[in-house]
Amino acid sequence: MSAIAGEPDHFARAFAADGGEPRDFAQRRFFARYLGGILDEAVRSGHAEIVEATAMRGIRNQDGWRVDFDGGSAIETKALVLAVGNQEPEPLSAFAGIGDRFIRNPWGEAARAAVEDVASSGSSALLIGTGLTMVDLVLSLDAGGHQGKILALSRRGLIPRSHADFDPAPVERDDVPSGSVGSLWRWLRRRSAEVGWRAAVDSLRPHSHPLWQSLGEDQQRRFLRHVRPWWDVHRHRIAPEVAATIARMVGDGRLEIVAARIVTVDAVPEGLKVGYRGRGKQDVHAETFAYAFNCTGPLHSIARSKDPLLRSLLDGGEIRPDHLGIGIEIDGTCRAGEHLWAMGPLTKGRYWEIIAVPDIREQAAQVADDIQRELAA
Repeated sequence: MSAIAGEPDHFARAFAADGGEPRDFAQRRFFARYLGGILDEAVRSGHAEIVEATAMRGIRNQDGWRVDFDGGSAIETKALVLAVGNQEPEPLSAFAGIGDRFIRNPWGEAARAAVEDVASSGSSALLIGTGLTMVDLVLSLDAGGHQGKILALSRRGLIPRSHADFDPAPVERDDVPSGSVGSLWRWLRRRSAEVGWRAAVDSLRPHSHPLWQSLGEDQQRRFLRHVRPWWDVHRHRIAPEVAATIARMVGDGRLEIVAARIVTVDAVPEGLKVGYRGRGKQDVHAETFAYAFNCTGPLHSIARSKDPLLRSLLDGGEIRPDHLGIGIEIDGTCRAGEHLWAMGPLTKGRYWEIIAVPDIREQAAQVADDIQRELAA
């Protein structure tokens, strides 16, 4: 979790200085303080400045870019880096026009207010999606004292697996099959039987970018359609303490996780009446919930982005969607255009595994080096 490229133990040292142990799982608030401290130091150095505003437009000029902000201010810069992170989830058609009891963005102010309302009233909540966002919402409800029922559903009903101690089993790049999702999947199953699935999955981390790029577009789309849900729950694991909380809530009957599809949604005085059909079943089961939260994960169609800066660049032809449509097109140096770079989730089409801290910190260092070379030329 180090934020500094070339210093993989930087975060571990900070955690130890605060009394943590090497095998502990740090709380998110500690990681937030860690990152905040690094940013504060950069600002104090005079090399960084923070502007609290919304970037509305990016306009190319002779020397680089002008970025316009809400409120009428603007800055001019020679280099522009798009590092906007994850975007709001896709709207769910079943909940179109249903009112404010459907929370489209689980990370916004409306979601926080809804969590407080549900927790204080003890009413039922529906979470659509069973990945990491669902886990976050469940923990927030539990921390708020919620004692009502939580139903989490997705097409497959898969939830993130738990971290656990294991002996690493690294592999060489040439030992892993390339170019075929099926061959890679079969290799991973065999390797998991030999060394355990955690060791097998983690052994692919150093090779994830070349493995992804070895797949043709058809194979990448096949991965996204059929393999991604299974990969996500095994690759993006949760702390044992968190897994224990989820298991306890399921055991207590407070949390139910089902594989199902939503069939009907109706607004009722108590909230939302939702009909859903379990996987492999014919009958439709209906329940009423005070709120429904969209936990399907970040937007995966860049053409539908509502971000004003990205919209201005897309509409102006300065950037274009990647071959899969999940991010923007970049080259091998993360350039999206002249004096224009992109980082993080926006570059998933090229790299796929580019949302974890180790990947992003290395990408940030590479982009910074490329900017320095460009501006010094």
